[in-house]
Amino acid sequence: MPKIEIEAVPPSSGCSYPDPFREICLGPSWRKLGDAVGLTDFGVNLVRLPPGKWSSQRHWHTHEDEFVWMLEGEVVLVEDGGETVLRAGDVAAWPKGVKDGHHLQNRAQADCVMIAISAGDTASDWGEYPDIDLKFDDRRPGSAYLHKDGTPYPPKD
Repeated sequence: MPKIEIEAVPPSSGCSYPDPFREICLGPSWRKLGDAVGLTDFGVNLVRLPPGKWSSQRHWHTHEDEFVWMLEGEVVLVEDGGETVLRAGDVAAWPKGVKDGHHLQNRAQADCVMIAISAGDTASDWGEYPDIDLKFDDRRPGSAYLHKDGTPYPPKD
């Protein structure tokens, strides 16, 4: 197994959410460690989440498992059942098909760093964002983000 030179893996950032849901999720960066060594059955990302930012909008998946392992800092995990503080050494996971909206918020004064692992049939994946008028459907090429009534959001420029 090849050793991954983490600093050689270029960082990525950005947010694909339509407005007005993007801004709070702009700022995190990640290094696609799994892609760097050719993994195809699951993703492994080293994620840095700056203060005041969210990992995503609160969501759940039908066909994708998710797992995070906190390495540095502190975040607040927000789920349907409430809030939980996660610190270095803590882990959290969400099985596919469980309708428990979740995301991470960095309310601390410093960056947090985590490993995020996900796997599943992403071509068949769909899910919802319980707090906002947004759902996603990866089965519909070109219109992944939809209003809850099924109307597509306009494509971003």
